[in-house]
Amino acid sequence: MTAFDQLSEPIRKYIRDKKWESLRPIQEAAIQRIISTDNNYILISRTASGKTEAAFLPILSKVNFKEPGVKVLYISPLIALINDQFLRVGNLCEYLDVPVTKWHGEASRGAKDRLLKAPEGIVLITPESLEAMFVNKPYNIHHLFSNLEYIVIDEIHSFLGSDRGTHLQSLLNRLQKVNMKKFNIVGLSATVSDANQYQELKDFLGDPDRTKIIRDSTPKPINAVFKYFAGTVDELPLPLLKDLYTRTRDSKVLIFPNARGRVEEVAVKLKQISERVGGHKNYFSHHSSVDREVREYVEFFAKNSTLQNFCISCTSTLELGIDIGNVDEVVQIDATHSIASLIQRVGRSGRREGKASNLFLYATGPWSLLQSLACWLLYKEHYIEPVSINKKPYDVLVHQLLSIVKGTSGIPLPQLLGEITSNITFSNIKAEQIEEVITYLIANDFLEKLGSELIIGIEGEKVVNSKDFYTLFETPVFFKVSGNGVKIGELPLTPQIKEDENIYLSARIWRIIDIDYKSKKIEVVPAVDGKKPMFLGDSADTAYKIREKMLEILVSKEEFDLLDQTGHEAIEILRKDFSVFKINDFRTDRPLLRSNENLTFYSFTSSKINKTLHFILNRLGIENVLTDNESSFEIKSCLASEFIIALKNTDQASEITNALTELLEDSPGMIDFSKWGKYLPIQYQAELLKEKYFDFEGCYAYLRNLEIIENNPQ
Repeated sequence: MTAFDQLSEPIRKYIRDKKWESLRPIQEAAIQRIISTDNNYILISRTASGKTEAAFLPILSKVNFKEPGVKVLYISPLIALINDQFLRVGNLCEYLDVPVTKWHGEASRGAKDRLLKAPEGIVLITPESLEAMFVNKPYNIHHLFSNLEYIVIDEIHSFLGSDRGTHLQSLLNRLQKVNMKKFNIVGLSATVSDANQYQELKDFLGDPDRTKIIRDSTPKPINAVFKYFAGTVDELPLPLLKDLYTRTRDSKVLIFPNARGRVEEVAVKLKQISERVGGHKNYFSHHSSVDREVREYVEFFAKNSTLQNFCISCTSTLELGIDIGNVDEVVQIDATHSIASLIQRVGRSGRREGKASNLFLYATGPWSLLQSLACWLLYKEHYIEPVSINKKPYDVLVHQLLSIVKGTSGIPLPQLLGEITSNITFSNIKAEQIEEVITYLIANDFLEKLGSELIIGIEGEKVVNSKDFYTLFETPVFFKVSGNGVKIGELPLTPQIKEDENIYLSARIWRIIDIDYKSKKIEVVPAVDGKKPMFLGDSADTAYKIREKMLEILVSKEEFDLLDQTGHEAIEILRKDFSVFKINDFRTDRPLLRSNENLTFYSFTSSKINKTLHFILNRLGIENVLTDNESSFEIKSCLASEFIIALKNTDQASEITNALTELLEDSPGMIDFSKWGKYLPIQYQAELLKEKYFDFEGCYAYLRNLEIIENNPQ
């Protein structure tokens, strides 16, 4: 029996009405397995390959929606993706008369009320909205989700290795406890590497033996062009913008710079060029600070503009699977920090069957060009960064303890311990450690003992009653930006936000005329003074393999056809600079440049190992500065021989936790990378630093194999 024949008749009618010539490979494979088994599945296939349908076609054919209760829960990392999938899944479900309900902060109250009166069909939700339900209305969790048969997790890779993913894992465990029977999970992803990541995915779903991977590795042709224009951090060079305009004016384009401010700069300046030469006006910016209605208009325009060309300058808000129709070209300005991100972005173009993806990559500095090239070569080698899983998520533990106590309005300690110890998310944290954290929360008034029960304490009330409680990521303070009574968007409060300064927002330049700190509002008018707006960039971790590949390029003689002439010249200049070092093995050898009284150590390692090296060097009393490109350390007032001996003889058995505790006592802000870490006893804060901010294990392995190559050894 074919996969098509296994589908229910209403679903077959949907396919016939859509005039599909055939099912996609991932759909063929998923239909046959999901319908015939009760396993969990992870569906891995490139962007726009039909993964959503691969999950829902068999689920809708298999599940009996006439039985009471919500039967399928779809979990997404983005509200925008939920809104997009609501239309897609809703259209499919019309053939079965199965209701689909969005459940998030921006969704219709009436639709939610109807669902509560008669739980049925499919619900689309974010982890944060699920958390809010556990905390505020736990009876709704039982009422709605005790009859679940399937959970579909979209863009599952975006959760792996993050606090948000750990949070979701805990929520899945808590959902299973209220369910009448064991539900099945189907995860969807475009960017999971080979078998190295499969085990993490299986463990994430909590039932590795019952979780199977279905992967469609059909390659998609990609046309890549690299262009190099030397520029500065402050402003993109005009020749780059002119070239970018010429290359994209007759296309449907997504442009990905690496910072929100640069997104706006690109949109504004391309729009200005287009206005001067009589081009189209469809230049937009799209990121989290742009007003929601404006973002939705941009998405709607792109999806429905079959005849008009457009250009959307965006952040990762359009990196995931929001359907904006067919895009001809993707532009990346300066290096992505991860190959997974590059894969997502490239996949946004050439979505039609048989069409190639088109990538233009612009670099404004030699190191950015080198990193871009390294990412591209690794991408062609099918490498994707491994995911770092925190096995002891003490910070998420704090959050879930408060969530459970708040949701129960009082719970005995043994029952609370039972809830946590039976949750696979915290299986590597000992019961006595959990008790220690609970005792600390009681001592600091986050929890309070009332008779035999624990309730939320005075300090805890301030936290759990905040709208930010439901998230595991830090949310900056946003100010609403309005001009002449019309909301334009929101901006986080940064040093540049002050009166008479110019800002980029919504593809225009505005001048700030008033800031109301009490009501968190900014009033602006269109800027006419020509003053250049400033913006701050975003930081991100870069993997070891990318930096290693950068060094491999520098010590090789390989020519790269995809580079333009100026790009070739920039790489050759870097190669010449490094030719003074006799690098025999790019995996172990690292250059040490002696210049006057200073040293430059080129580490070519991951961001986390660089941070660990910086910490170790500081502990050794060696003055050091990690440079902006994160590939080298400036070492001051230290002989080369002393530096080499210090690195090679680092006491790896020394008590790291004590050293990190001292660091936290001197600089408590170090834990700010973790939203909930600051509520932990300091020894557990130190453990979080060790596991999530630094990489001591990786650093010691790096130092064990390290061969330092000097430019002029004595």
